Amino acid sequence: MSRRALIVSTARTGLAKSFRGGFNNTHGAALAGHAIQHAVARGNLQSNEIIDDVFLGCGMPEGESGMNIARNAAMWAGLPTTTSGATVNRFCSSGLQAIVNAAQSIVVDALWMPMIDTADLVAERYGISRERQDAYSLESQRRTAAAQAAGYFDDEIVPMDTVMKVKNKETGEVTKVDYTVTKDECNRADTTLASLESLKPIMLDANPNATITAGNASQLSDGASACLLVEESEAERQGLTPLGAFIGFAVGGCSPEEMGIGPTVAVPKLLQRHGLTVDDIDLWELNEAFAVVPLHCADVLGIDHAKMNVNGGSISIGHPFGMTGSRCVGHALIEGKRRGAKRVVVTMCVGGGMGAAGLFEVL
Repeated sequence: MSRRALIVSTARTGLAKSFRGGFNNTHGAALAGHAIQHAVARGNLQSNEIIDDVFLGCGMPEGESGMNIARNAAMWAGLPTTTSGATVNRFCSSGLQAIVNAAQSIVVDALWMPMIDTADLVAERYGISRERQDAYSLESQRRTAAAQAAGYFDDEIVPMDTVMKVKNKETGEVTKVDYTVTKDECNRADTTLASLESLKPIMLDANPNATITAGNASQLSDGASACLLVEESEAERQGLTPLGAFIGFAVGGCSPEEMGIGPTVAVPKLLQRHGLTVDDIDLWELNEAFAVVPLHCADVLGIDHAKMNVNGGSISIGHPFGMTGSRCVGHALIEGKRRGAKRVVVTMCVGGGMGAAGLFEVL
């Protein structure tokens, strides 16, 4: 039987005139918190401890209503500190969207399905074998090792001095040492197909068809990336030498449990808007969240592997979620210039069942 989300109570304030009405000195978190407090009370829950999350619509989440007002309102309402909060903004439909988001988090487990589970599902559903995934991952490691040896990442990396914690494996003692990060440190140049094949699928105990391992998935890693954008005439005025130009962007949605196919939705929209085909793109950075992602997306879109992730990707380099897109843009433009490319696309799947794709011109 399918799950259903039920609305068990509702509560709201009266509506006062803006600027000169009864709420003109009342903080938005207090307003929302008041409504939440009473909706919860009217719901007659056995315990507030079971409330996992607060989805709050806010049409203008800036200024006093910023800083994730949903979380602030949850605290104002007296909910447990274990209750999270997510602010939802879709302007006039923010309140409705908040209800939809809450309902989906209850009904559609796959909306918040762990990404590794979505990758296993895509591999099984679309017939991407463990053998193909491991072979792809080995090639990612090989390409990154070769690119590092050739210095192809040097122009984008700036060394950073830091203090690193080091734990003694035998004693457990933790010491701090001065350290400088000068290069990507996550890749394993000595990776072999045999070593990849020896790894147990992470979810095998729960799913006998699981194929995702630590070797064919992206690595948890830390790092930051920034790109400086300037209006073209100002760049010309200042005599700047640009790497490339932003041309367009597209996003698209897919079934949440098939998160990894997101680029197959976003890329066609992007190319259609600009009158281009896959063959018009000279280089592709298709994020290696899991090996199954670029494998399936390349199969569907018809991308030549010789043009995709030419110096490896997140499997070998690492994948800090917030910076990978920026890293890929910078690298694609630098590598594109080195290769004499004209157009590059950066694309990735996105948690929750989405895809994003950006088109850039190499200058």
